[in-house]
Amino acid sequence: LADATPSLSYSLPSARPTVASRPRQPADADEGGAAAMGDQLAPTKRHAFNHEGRVIYEWDQSLEELNCYVSLPRGVSAKMLAVCITSGNVKIGIKGNPPYLDHHTSHLVKTEECFWTLEDGELHIQLQKLQRGKAWASLFKGHDHLGLVQGQEEQQRLMLERFQEENPGFDFSGASFNGEAPDPSTFMGGVKY
Repeated sequence: LADATPSLSYSLPSARPTVASRPRQPADADEGGAAAMGDQLAPTKRHAFNHEGRVIYEWDQSLEELNCYVSLPRGVSAKMLAVCITSGNVKIGIKGNPPYLDHHTSHLVKTEECFWTLEDGELHIQLQKLQRGKAWASLFKGHDHLGLVQGQEEQQRLMLERFQEENPGFDFSGASFNGEAPDPSTFMGGVKY
C-alpha cells in the first residue's frame, strides 16, 4: 500500500537559481472605487525564487513585514504542515518528512509577531522585520539577490511607503526619486516605531 501523503521536494541547487518578478494580486478597492493611498504603495510584484524552471516560493515586502508564498500540492491541509519560524530561520515541510525549505533569513525577524496561514492551496508566511524599514535584497541567505534595478525599485517604494505613513494626508503614490533613493531605515533618523 503506497503512502498517500502528498510530498514536497526541493533540494539546494548546485547551479544558481534565479529571481523573477510577477504582478501581485491587486488590493481591494474601497467604497469609492479607488484603493487607499497607502495601498497604492503596497508591493505590486512578488519576487519568485526559481530552481530548474520551477517556482519554489515567492516573496514581497513592506516597511514592517515580509511575505513568503509557497504553492502546496493538492490535498495538503494545515494540520499536515510543519512550519517553524525562529528569529533567523524558516523551516517548512509536511510532518514526518524532511523539510521542503529550511533556510536562514537574510536578516532577523520578530518571531512573536510572525504567523502563517493556508488558503486555496497556498501557504502564506508573514514575517515581521526586526529592523523596520530595512529593504531586504533576498528573503533567505544564499538565494539570489534582487538585481540592481529591482533592488533600487524596492528601496524607492519602501521610502515612499515611509513618507506616506509619516504624512497621512498626502498622496505619494505618483512620486519618484531622481537618482538613488535613501535607505528608509536610516534616512533622517530612521523609521519611527
